[in-house]
Amino acid sequence: MLVITRREAEEVVIGNPASPIGVVRIVAIKGDRVRIAFEFPRSVEVHRREVADEILANASPEERPVIGQIRPATEGG
Repeated sequence: MLVITRREAEEVVIGNPASPIGVVRIVAIKGDRVRIAFEFPRSVEVHRREVADEILANASPEERPVIGQIRPATEGG
């Protein structure tokens, strides 16, 4: 996990800086609340954690991502 510090109006560029996948911008900080803007193509899904967990819980095994799972090695491959 990468943890960085940003101030209000500062950004984080995701991907190649010449052609980024998206940008995350700190819009406002008020007390313990932080407003964040995500600028990504519509084809990139962005969800709050609780929504992502619900999507995964309701997904069929075929719809679940393989990322983070360990598969047994296949012979010759």
